[in-house]
Amino acid sequence: MNSVNSVNSTAESQIHALWDAMRSAWATEDAEGFAAVFTENCDFTTVRGERMRGRADISEGHGRLFRSTYRSTRLDTVIRSIRYLNPDLATVTVESTVSAFDGATIAGTHALAVVERTMVSGTKAWQITAFHNMVPVRTPAP
Repeated sequence: MNSVNSVNSTAESQIHALWDAMRSAWATEDAEGFAAVFTENCDFTTVRGERMRGRADISEGHGRLFRSTYRSTRLDTVIRSIRYLNPDLATVTVESTVSAFDGATIAGTHALAVVERTMVSGTKAWQITAFHNMVPVRTPAP
């Protein structure tokens, strides 16, 4: 494996770990843990077009969700693509499903995230710096 593929493989694993951490925090209704994968100044747009600015706002908003609408739900995610804009910046396309305790789908979403490798506690780490979540429009069959 050449060094470029090795760098991308490492970066890809670290980017996937962001969504692993989100799913894990969601499972325990840990809003702070969920928000930890976002930068301090992240721009987060919800499926309703509401804007959350920064990690604290994301944590507060998801805390409300975990105490109400999404209490006892499960988040599943599938990363569809990662596009590197440079070695420290990428876009990530993700599909997510929120399911009820009985397995019924509550919501299916599509997101475009911008992730960047920045200094975190003295080391470079990937974090989400922009996140735009949307409910995809289903085109009716002809």
